[in-house]
Amino acid sequence: MSGGTAVAVEAVDDHRSQLGENPHWDAATGVLQHVDIAVGVLHRVEVRTGRREQTPLGGEVGFAVPRRGGGLIYGRDRQIVLREVDGSERVVAEVEQGEADNRFNDGKADAAGRLWAGTMSKLRKPSMAALYRLDPDGEPTVALPGQTLANGLGWSPDRAAMYFIDSVAQRVDVLDFDLAAGALSGRRPLCTIDPADGLPDGLTVDAEGGVWVALFGGGCVRRYAPSGELEAEVSLPTTNPTSLAFGGEDMDELYVTTARHRLTLEQLAAEPLAGALLRLRPGVRGVAPNLYAG
Repeated sequence: MSGGTAVAVEAVDDHRSQLGENPHWDAATGVLQHVDIAVGVLHRVEVRTGRREQTPLGGEVGFAVPRRGGGLIYGRDRQIVLREVDGSERVVAEVEQGEADNRFNDGKADAAGRLWAGTMSKLRKPSMAALYRLDPDGEPTVALPGQTLANGLGWSPDRAAMYFIDSVAQRVDVLDFDLAAGALSGRRPLCTIDPADGLPDGLTVDAEGGVWVALFGGGCVRRYAPSGELEAEVSLPTTNPTSLAFGGEDMDELYVTTARHRLTLEQLAAEPLAGALLRLRPGVRGVAPNLYAG
């Protein structure tokens, strides 16, 4: 597809999140899960029927990643929490205890089953957050220190590169990724985004290597080539898309979480789909998401 191509966008159901985030497709069940950060709830939506399950997790929940053996690992405030299938939980890590205004934001698992999760300063205090790596049997390790609003992350189809966003930098970065070691190197800009176009938020990568970015405040999602060239932009019916993930039986559907967060009453009246889980078919396929191995 190319820039300016019209793409139909629809809401999956009639629910509206305050701050929807971190979508994840479960091919086995046909369920798209995502969190509402503002109210600490996990939503699981059977996309063909619209049937929804809601699980309160408490606090501000930035991400929730399914585990290979069932259950979840999720970020609540500054804690990483393991949740078993029976609902029992234990806190496996707590970070940045001296920064009460920080919290976990986005998080995903890599192909080896490690968790990668970033924190953010709600006060936008420069360099007070980080991107962490959590091995299935280890403690969290700071992978990228000195971040401010760690956000979207994903991997190239060949697993040789990781893409990462610190939103306040107004760019998407690419890093060399060693899957065997879980090591990052060679961080460099992939593309820079004008603040007038929105804040780069969540991202996902399609099967052809295209990097899809949600622009919070910009009312659109964009696709960048691995070279950094802007290849496509899809306008959305709401100002604040937050993140995105591929799903569907053929992995050809792009699901976009959105927010009512920070919209005025006038904007909310004009945007009935603000906070909705949106679906579109952009003409490319995605890659099945990874699960946490712990």
